Amino acid sequence: MKAVKTRIAVQRQRFDVSAETESLIDGLGDVGAIVTFVGLCRDEGGWLEALELEHYPDMAEGEIGRIAGEASARWPVQALSVIHRSGRIAPGEEIVVVIAVSAHRAAAFNAAEFIMDFLKTDAPFWKKEHLVDGSPKQWVEAKEADDDARRRWRDRASAEPEPITRGGAKAIKSG
Repeated sequence: MKAVKTRIAVQRQRFDVSAETESLIDGLGDVGAIVTFVGLCRDEGGWLEALELEHYPDMAEGEIGRIAGEASARWPVQALSVIHRSGRIAPGEEIVVVIAVSAHRAAAFNAAEFIMDFLKTDAPFWKKEHLVDGSPKQWVEAKEADDDARRRWRDRASAEPEPITRGGAKAIKSG
């Protein structure tokens, strides 16, 4: 199995997506697809002044690395990068970037989506909202939709291929 070039970072400072992508693909051959997802802080209709993200440093990087490792075991990616910010983040600023590099688009899209779905539920980050009106800061609760997105990957992995018959021979239908 070929080693997957991986970059995992949690940092306070903003990142340059183009520079991160160039660095990630440097020296790789047969790159056919690069999927980049950038998550931004929303202003939530004008009432959010900022998000404050807290984390356990070693634990967060370790869990992100585990998630990236699971993605690279599932799909033939050549490189993965996950950079997640912490600290105070204003609306319009980047929170996270996931970059997946593969010879083919399907692997890159699936790996990037898988990583994001698991980051939302498994990575140990806590978000606190700072509101424009100065009202007390509020911790952001987990969303059921995030759990549902994560669950579909687990359901997909545990599903057994469905046998089908073609011309008297059994074939395996894959998803």
